[in-house]
Amino acid sequence: NLPSVVVSHILNPQPGERILDMCAAPGGKTTHLATLMHDQGEVIAMDKIANKVKKIKQNAELLQLNCIKAFCYDGTKALSVEKREDEQEGPPFLAESFDRILLDAPCSGMGQRPNMAYPLTLKEVTSYQPLQRKLFTVAVKLLKPGGVLVYSTCTITLSENEEQIAWALKTFPCLQLQPQEPHIGGEGMRGAGLSLDQLKLLQRFDPSGVTLQGMDINFLQDSREDDLISLANKDCIGFFIAKFIKSNSE
Repeated sequence: NLPSVVVSHILNPQPGERILDMCAAPGGKTTHLATLMHDQGEVIAMDKIANKVKKIKQNAELLQLNCIKAFCYDGTKALSVEKREDEQEGPPFLAESFDRILLDAPCSGMGQRPNMAYPLTLKEVTSYQPLQRKLFTVAVKLLKPGGVLVYSTCTITLSENEEQIAWALKTFPCLQLQPQEPHIGGEGMRGAGLSLDQLKLLQRFDPSGVTLQGMDINFLQDSREDDLISLANKDCIGFFIAKFIKSNSE
């Protein structure tokens, strides 16, 4: 879907860099990142569910992407607390090991296509915020100074999106919000204490926009490119993206 493609471009991985896809399953973004890097460098993909990691490896092999290394590992434990003497390539990793990190965090998934029933309880929905913060804390420590961290979810709640950004900026003074390119979604939602300028740096995709259903095909053929992009943007899942740069070592 559109935002999932956009998020990889916002991370903007470069050939030769070391990239971490922290919660990688099912691996669509992992393979996209490797492709954007022209399969040059290293993309570490982690997920704690073994069957999903196996799928990532299969997709990488199918697409003949050799720079992807997938590991079954809990992202909250991915930071090594002591120096490693061996040449171990998998997790846990030393601090400041990655040039760029994508944290496409586990979330309540309320931005996905509507279901007839939503199975999660209130307790389950509210459990995601502390998990996301644990993962985010590890990500910041694993990121090199000058490195880029992109946080994304496929949900629409304030608590999992803008509130997390406000918390991150307060908790980690080394992080600075950055403009996103491309920026084709809407700005962030008010209510988490972020400034208007900060909200403009965030990107929200809204699944409730007007769709193409019932629209005259002649209208589409005569439309300007900007109008078509706008219409395409409105037909997508709910999604949230924030981009940070780490200004100095912690």
